[in-house]
Amino acid sequence: MPSRLFGFCGLFLTFVTAARAEEPKVPEDWAYKPVVKRTVPTVRGKVTSPVDAFLLAKLESRNLTFAPAADKATLLRRVTFDLTGLPPTPNELDAFLKDDSATAYEKVVDRLLASPRFGEKAALWWLDLVRFAETDGFKADDPRPNAWRYRDYVIESLNADKPFDRFVKEQLAGDELFPGNPAALVATGFLRHFPYEANGVDVELKRQDMLNDITDTAAATFLGVTLGCAKCHDHKFDPITQADYYRTQAFFAGFLPADRSLTHSEDRDRAEAEWETKTAELRMQMAAIEKPIREKAQAKERKRFPDEYATLLDIPEGKRTPLQKQLAFLVGKQVYNRAKVDPKQMSAADKKKYDGMMKRMKELEKSKPAAGPTAMAMSEIGTECPPTHILRRGNWHNPTTEVKPGYLSALDDRDASVTPLKSSSGRRSALANWIASDKNPLTSRVLVNRIWQQLFGRGIVATPNDFGVSGERPTHLELLDWLAHEFVNPARKGGGVIAKPWSMKHVYRLLVTSAAYRQASRGTTSGATIDPDNKLLWKMPSKRLDGESLRDAVLSVAGIINYKAGGPGVHPELPAEMKPGTWKVSTDAAERNRRSVYVYVKRNLRYPFFAAFDAPDRNETCGRRFVTTTAPQALMLLNDSLLLGYAKTFAARVRKEAGNDPDKVIARAFRLALGREPDTEEKAAVEAFIKNRKGSFESAVTDLCHSLLNLNEFVYVD
Repeated sequence: MPSRLFGFCGLFLTFVTAARAEEPKVPEDWAYKPVVKRTVPTVRGKVTSPVDAFLLAKLESRNLTFAPAADKATLLRRVTFDLTGLPPTPNELDAFLKDDSATAYEKVVDRLLASPRFGEKAALWWLDLVRFAETDGFKADDPRPNAWRYRDYVIESLNADKPFDRFVKEQLAGDELFPGNPAALVATGFLRHFPYEANGVDVELKRQDMLNDITDTAAATFLGVTLGCAKCHDHKFDPITQADYYRTQAFFAGFLPADRSLTHSEDRDRAEAEWETKTAELRMQMAAIEKPIREKAQAKERKRFPDEYATLLDIPEGKRTPLQKQLAFLVGKQVYNRAKVDPKQMSAADKKKYDGMMKRMKELEKSKPAAGPTAMAMSEIGTECPPTHILRRGNWHNPTTEVKPGYLSALDDRDASVTPLKSSSGRRSALANWIASDKNPLTSRVLVNRIWQQLFGRGIVATPNDFGVSGERPTHLELLDWLAHEFVNPARKGGGVIAKPWSMKHVYRLLVTSAAYRQASRGTTSGATIDPDNKLLWKMPSKRLDGESLRDAVLSVAGIINYKAGGPGVHPELPAEMKPGTWKVSTDAAERNRRSVYVYVKRNLRYPFFAAFDAPDRNETCGRRFVTTTAPQALMLLNDSLLLGYAKTFAARVRKEAGNDPDKVIARAFRLALGREPDTEEKAAVEAFIKNRKGSFESAVTDLCHSLLNLNEFVYVD
């Protein structure tokens, strides 16, 4: 057995070596080198976009070229799904087909980028990265009532084309850099999306887990590096030391989760103060009756914790060390929130008094000023932070050398210059400014690669969260650098700026208007022979719709999609065989038909349709979704009661718009679902099916519509 295993390993290494040998010779530390403005290569073919020149330079070196341009209907379906996650409507298709102007396609691109649907589609990959969810995870999986505000912040930022450097700064240090800005406060929710075991008593371990999660996710999301590999030892492959890991973690050492009000009104503050004064005596009397019961309940909760943690609550706030402040916060969150007052534990006399007081209080609460909106945000314990140590083997029980906040040594080997602020350390501001600097070679490369991946199915670097030695080498390093430079320093023509710096929409526009993006998804035999994986992009890859876009497409063609934007997550119906449990289905049918980005994200129960089509569980950062082909996917599309219901609604729409003429019904169904007319063979087959099927015409049309929703042509985008 050992010899066979060795033989297999040897064969595998030979295969990997051979594969590497065929790839471009890219230095191992390519990602850490400065981004330079690359010279656009000269190619034989006529090009109007530098993107195409870089791609054709490699294709022509292999005697290859682009596939012919895709037809207009295919191109419209492709770009509409890629930029909005929805199929084009028949009216949009008709308008595009009739527009013979030279700028017809560019006008479509501008319309799609300006649509509010753009942010709803583009937000999905960002929410995967930041592991956005509306529950804690772990066994209890408690809800996070205000988490949705972060999701809406992302969508609004993308629609507004907020400069990416500002987008980064707001999420890492919005409370420090932009005080008083509600959107920036909501943005710090990025630092709150870690899974959390709300009833855990090992609070020092929980603190370290949270710090690790924040550190790992921030590094992967913004820098595309596997920093977590250096948690226990120096990185085995990349130039990242264990000291680098904890120097980065030190930026977050003073973290304090906080739910913050997003509004401030002097009138409301005055009214609340008046209400507090009016009810002070009553509240004091109620508190006196509650006190012994509450103290007993709190004492019981305290016993769950080791004495070293429980006794932190007895130390006055001003005398606690920075670390004690954090740990006391985590202990107190449980002791004070879980200790409930039960009137049944009161004496009969006290209970009678208390019940009467409760009735008066309920009446008084009707005049209490309504609370303003609250955000799940991040703040700090103060201007001083707990010390950060390198942990032997990553174990918080074994601290070694203390380290200060500092940058990745391979890029910028120095401690950060930090200026304490009024109520926080200023550390996160220093990190945010460093990451969002135009001098940081990782930030811009990583972002343009992520956008490329969304549009072409595979990044120029196929491992978007691992720009390192163990990750994939870039297939077109010069193009990646050109895009990264253009992203931060857009070209100028005629003395005017054609795009603002750090504009994500500028990158989207550059890519979708390229000839590479507009080519057909079927190329030449020579391309398949020379480059079977299509790494050189001699054709446009076909892409399967993600679960969210597939559901939205079904709702769209059925004519029932609800474009209402924002707000708390909605709960669509679950498959019939699943018990709802904590998933309370939204009572309003229109709410259930909202776009998929607004579906409630519960960590312990991924929405089944999304789970079947490879949506991540949001417990950790996900830079690239798997794309599988499994039997449950086909079975869900064929047999799921929800899909059957959507097919019936789709059929009702077709009959309403086309009447009962079979020819018109067939044409309309194909037009809505596939954006085209049926060919002669398809039309004849469907006509025969409708004529020969037993049952009503209505049920035959439903079967037709259900079949169209199951076609690869519907599920995939060419």
